[in-house]
Amino acid sequence: MRILFLTTISLFFSMNKLSAQTFDVGSWNILNVKYNIDEKWSCFGEAQLRSLKFYSNFHYYECKGGINYKVHKNVMLTFGAGSYQTYKEGGDFVLPKSNDEFRLWPQIVFFQSIGKLKIEQRYRAEFRFTSKGNRNRFRYRLGVSYLFGKERNEYKPFQVSATNEIFFTDKEPYFERNRMLIAFNYKPSKATTIQIGYLHQFDYKINDETGRDFFQIGYFIELRRKTAPNASIDNDIKDN
Repeated sequence: MRILFLTTISLFFSMNKLSAQTFDVGSWNILNVKYNIDEKWSCFGEAQLRSLKFYSNFHYYECKGGINYKVHKNVMLTFGAGSYQTYKEGGDFVLPKSNDEFRLWPQIVFFQSIGKLKIEQRYRAEFRFTSKGNRNRFRYRLGVSYLFGKERNEYKPFQVSATNEIFFTDKEPYFERNRMLIAFNYKPSKATTIQIGYLHQFDYKINDETGRDFFQIGYFIELRRKTAPNASIDNDIKDN
């Protein structure tokens, strides 16, 4: 059994290495912490680290945070801000940077259930203060998710989701990017979620982050005040 286990692990890493060399699959890593103040208000912080090859050629990181307000059980408003840093290709954090950016972004999210499926529509406006001047960008994401597994402690442990997001600007050529994600989430506990996904990003005449395929892994922590025991469990599509 030990030999079989070691052989399986070796084959796994060999296949990952071959896949990364052949398709240049990058890595997209997320750590997110959310704190529920009550049933309507919550705040969050998130860090991301990305590479253009499989855990090599790291070229991008971001740190952001914000506050959410649930207007209705199916509508949520968010205001966020963060630092977004993009480096040149060809190695790990190659200087000079391609883009040094501070960003403000309000957004609104609509939720709808159709049978066992949950539909999400997210609208976001980004006000970008970059090393190459100020820019505005507008994003629309459509996602669908499905929860399954035996319910435990008021939540289901598994979720599959698919999203597609388009990016526009207020300057020519207007269309900037398309981002598609297929993901699987597992909740080992009420407060934590592990996400594994495959993300494809296509860029059109963009001059910051390079678009391509990414292996995505995320760890999401959701905390809540003891004085707000009725705050709902967050089974929304995870951010990116």
